[in-house]
Amino acid sequence: MSPALPSHLLPAFVPGTVWLVGAGPGDPGLMTLTALHALAEADVVVHDALIDPRVLTLARAGALLENAGKRGHQPSPKQAEISAMLVAHARAGRRVLRLKGGDPFIFGRGHEEAEALAAAGIAFRIVPGVSSGLASLAVHGIPATSRATNHAVILATGHLAEDKALDWVALARTGQPIVLYMAVSNLAPITAALMAGGLGPDTPAIAVYRVSTEREQVVESRLGDLAALAETGAIRSPAVVAIGAIAELRRAIAAHVLSPAMDQQA
Repeated sequence: MSPALPSHLLPAFVPGTVWLVGAGPGDPGLMTLTALHALAEADVVVHDALIDPRVLTLARAGALLENAGKRGHQPSPKQAEISAMLVAHARAGRRVLRLKGGDPFIFGRGHEEAEALAAAGIAFRIVPGVSSGLASLAVHGIPATSRATNHAVILATGHLAEDKALDWVALARTGQPIVLYMAVSNLAPITAALMAGGLGPDTPAIAVYRVSTEREQVVESRLGDLAALAETGAIRSPAVVAIGAIAELRRAIAAHVLSPAMDQQA
C-alpha cells in the first residue's frame, strides 16, 4: 500500500480556492503527499504540457483536466489567459489545482499567477515541489553543492526576454557551477559567452533529458561541445544542463546509483 498521511494532517481543499502545486520532475513517486492529496480532491486540474501522464492518472475521477502548457515556438495560451482561467474556475466555486512541473516558484511563473489570484481576491495555497533542475542532478548522484568543489550553485534560465538577458560572462567569472533550465535552443550563444568569461572548453558538463521518466537520457560532455550536441539533436529540450566541476562527480558512483528511470525499464 502506498504511504499516506491521516486526513487530519492534510490541509482542506476548500471550494473556490486555487492550489499552486509542484508536481516534481516527472516520476509520481517524487511528488509530495500534499500534491497527491490535491490531485485526489481537485475539481479541475490546470496542468503544464510537461506533466508526466502517470501523474494525471492520479486525478480524481470526474475531474476536469485542462492543458495550459506553454511550449517554446508552439501555439500555447498566454500567461494572462491561464491566470484568467484559474480565476474563472475559482469564482465558479471549484477546487482548482494549478499543476506545474518541478517547483512552481523556480522558473515556473508561480508568482505571476499568485499575483493575479491575489488581485482577483482569490485565496490560494502554494505547495512546493522537487525542482527539475536539482532532481536531474540528484537522482544521478550529482550534488548541486559539494565541499570538494563548490559552496554555491547558480540556477539560471536560458530563455529570457531580450531586455532581461543574463550577463553570462559575469556568471562564468564566479567560478561556481551553473544549472541551466530551458536553455537547449540557446546553448551556442550561452556557451560562447561562458567561455568568453573564462570557463575553458573542457569544463565538465552534463545534460539530463526528461529526468525520472521512461524517456530519460543522460549526456556527459564538455562546455565546448554542448552547442554542437544540441544542433545535432543529441541534447534535446527540455533537458537540464549542468556546467562545472559537479558535472563529473557522478563517475565514481554512477554504476551503483538506482534511478527512477531504471524502475521504468524494469
